[in-house]
Amino acid sequence: MTTAYLNRIATAVPEHDVHDAFAAFAENMLADPRRRTVFRRMVSRADIAHRYSFFDPQKGSGQFSLHDAYDFYRPGNFPDTARRMELFEQCAPILMRKAVDRLALNEQERSGITHVLVTCCTGLYAPGLDFEIVDHLGLSPDVERTMVGFMGCYAAINALKLARHIVRSDPKAGVLMLNLELCTLHFQETQDLEQVLSFLVFADGAAANLITAHEQGFALDSFKAVMVPETRGLITWKIGGRGFDMLLSGQVPGELGRALHEGELMAQRDGIDLWAVHPGGRSILDAVEKGLALPPDALATSREVLSCFGNMSSATVMFVLQRLMLQAQPGQRGCAMSFGPGLTAETMRFHAV
Repeated sequence: MTTAYLNRIATAVPEHDVHDAFAAFAENMLADPRRRTVFRRMVSRADIAHRYSFFDPQKGSGQFSLHDAYDFYRPGNFPDTARRMELFEQCAPILMRKAVDRLALNEQERSGITHVLVTCCTGLYAPGLDFEIVDHLGLSPDVERTMVGFMGCYAAINALKLARHIVRSDPKAGVLMLNLELCTLHFQETQDLEQVLSFLVFADGAAANLITAHEQGFALDSFKAVMVPETRGLITWKIGGRGFDMLLSGQVPGELGRALHEGELMAQRDGIDLWAVHPGGRSILDAVEKGLALPPDALATSREVLSCFGNMSSATVMFVLQRLMLQAQPGQRGCAMSFGPGLTAETMRFHAV
């Protein structure tokens, strides 16, 4: 059976670092001083230094723009879903081109692309990003396109699984996968502290990836989905009139850690050298580390990505894999893991070649 390889990963974020500005804005939005105090404490404990957005957080920095964060998120008049999707359609292709260009496909690799996969849960329009990629790279019009939509943070693992199926069924196939999310489009005006805290970790980012049968990078060995019973309502993501509405329960880390501790991965963890765990937040990484009894440095790369970029939904685990690919030694074995609605952990075993 043909082996599929994740040959190369390129990542990109927008230019504006919004973490500090968001923390100040969100704190001021909370009317209750006690909630402000809790929020301020959670900001200091988030282990996030930077998060990037296509919104400009410099209030009064210049001429009016659709990307002015303070005009877009005006207290008492937050935008409706249509306006948010208008900005997604305008800004997502810009970030896509930045990531795809950094993948630096040569002419042979470009002509060998037979499939385009896109993961996204933060914006919708058609013809969409799959068409934008075909046009930008000048790909053949008969390239097969697939959108993996609205699956949340674990979608990249699902798309890698699909890419593996494609390459194993056709060893000549070349798969270009894009993971792109504009999470900062969906900030909501609310006094619900748990909801405001969920916005504290999210950011914009994209990853472009090449998957082929060429023996380079990470070999995609196997995949497994782990669904945690009776947790269906702990993470939800729905389209509302004022953007996409997220529910991210504080129970998620505990339930996830328990499921990992009691699952089969616990017994198999000793053979894993590289951990690419989706940094959904500090508490998520702490729960995985504790649940699997991992050494303190096992999730260092995931924690680095969290600090530098926050949670970019489906793109985030690819940022972790990119860093691991740069430092991996041939023969090292790894496990990638992302979490999302369900409550589900999507896992992938791989090894470096």
